[in-house]
Amino acid sequence: MAIFNRFSGGIHPPGNKGTRDSETVVLDGFKVVRIPMLLHNGPPSVCIVKKGDEVSVGQLIGKPGHPLAVSIHSSVSGKVRSVADEVASNGQLMTVVTIDCDGQQTVAPDIGPPTVESREDFINAVREAGLVGLGGAGFPTHIKLKPPADKYPDTLLLNGAECEPYITSDFRLMVENPDDVIEGIEKVLFYMEIPRALIGIEKNKPEAIRALKETIEQRRQKTADYPDIEVVGLPTRYPQGAEKMLIKVLTGRIVPFGGLPHDVHVMVMNVNTARSISDYLKTGMPLIRKTLTLDGDIVKKPGNYNVPVGLPIADLIQAVDGLDGEASKILMGGPMMGIAVDRTEASILKINNAILVFGKTAADIPDETDCIRCARCVEQCPMKLVPTTLDAMAREHDLEGLMAYDVNNCIECGCCSYVCPAKRYLVQSIRNGKAEIRAARAKEASKK
Repeated sequence: MAIFNRFSGGIHPPGNKGTRDSETVVLDGFKVVRIPMLLHNGPPSVCIVKKGDEVSVGQLIGKPGHPLAVSIHSSVSGKVRSVADEVASNGQLMTVVTIDCDGQQTVAPDIGPPTVESREDFINAVREAGLVGLGGAGFPTHIKLKPPADKYPDTLLLNGAECEPYITSDFRLMVENPDDVIEGIEKVLFYMEIPRALIGIEKNKPEAIRALKETIEQRRQKTADYPDIEVVGLPTRYPQGAEKMLIKVLTGRIVPFGGLPHDVHVMVMNVNTARSISDYLKTGMPLIRKTLTLDGDIVKKPGNYNVPVGLPIADLIQAVDGLDGEASKILMGGPMMGIAVDRTEASILKINNAILVFGKTAADIPDETDCIRCARCVEQCPMKLVPTTLDAMAREHDLEGLMAYDVNNCIECGCCSYVCPAKRYLVQSIRNGKAEIRAARAKEASKK
């Protein structure tokens, strides 16, 4: 397949993919997990366990109380130590279930493959599995599987780009478990009745491209009416894996400002999400574990590790021989779009694809200086926005101006901050502006 067009803007940060050859290591035997009732992008789930309850692996402990919420399950067996409200690193209030592990990993008795005979069964199964987008956004997958009838997708796009520096967990998944990835894609195509799938992988990952192509060919030879699934090598350019960039490059379609993929008849899914769908349909075990990259300049044993959801970051670090120095910054995600956490007790979530730990030198952020009007941020913005103007308006609390300049179309990729010679805190400023707009809208809605 020919690539349509590369997206405008974007950058080429150093890859730092030092863990690309690190096979995934499964870690268990931890003493405690702390599972928040907010493991996704949306309203929190409702806790249904209490202090002193015995829980098993895969047992439901958080029930969706809203259409945009998902099921949450215990990743270990043991006893609930506490159920308490805490303030997350992002300032949001959440309920956290702390479980003391018994070391037995006893599986809940009702775990088993779901009965799926229709599209409705399939969507319900995805929700019951607690599946969310595993590329980092964490949007509930069952909602993505319900596009408007007049905008139904004709193409499923699988994101295997993994363009963020340092992160290699999706790469290892594609190399180590290509059958599971492809089987998950086949299931989505079948139950959702989507005619084709395109898997986009950056060309700097030839092993992953080869593994998935060979798997598709092997499976195609065994089935007369095999679905239309194609692996496409993408130009290596950040943020290639961003939803709108991926759609433009693979299909030539442009999602309108304020629009969603279904507006151009496309559904986008991460390769890890597809793999998780395959796992759940085969075993009935919900999403309770996460494979992520642990890296950074002071991590003694960087690598890719599969751990239970809810594991405190500190316990993961300790399990792989700790740090070579004092941590100055810990990121959930990559250095471009990752979120800094304020405590090592923070839990590993379903959406985490990396934990990066940096010492003082690597974490040091230069002081910002005055904008010199060079327009580099404008040239590199993949959304064709004017970051320097959005920055100024956010600092002046000019909400009308922010809306006029389409602030909500910023994908917060960090390209502007990366190229800024004045080291302006552009992304953080724009995030603050978005938060003020949300707060103003919520206040206005409460008056009605």
